[in-house]
Amino acid sequence: MSRLTFLYQMDLPHRAVAVYTYLHDRANKNGECWPSVNKIAGDIKLSPATVRRAVKDLRKAGLLTTAQRYREKGGKSSLLYRIKNKTL
Repeated sequence: MSRLTFLYQMDLPHRAVAVYTYLHDRANKNGECWPSVNKIAGDIKLSPATVRRAVKDLRKAGLLTTAQRYREKGGKSSLLYRIKNKTL
């Protein structure tokens, strides 16, 4: 069985499942990754607005936390995503 089987058993919209799977595949050993919303959207063929809604769904479900990252000169960078794997 897949390590993500729990994900399919939750009452999540398909957009959230797609984004969680994308982030899970790209996370480091600490469960962290930082792709931009536009990168995620382009790679899984969703609009940026749909990706933002999916991230909101995942935060609400307790599967994901986010933190804003900043550049050296203070400008915003991509979000830091922390995946919470329910199988652990």
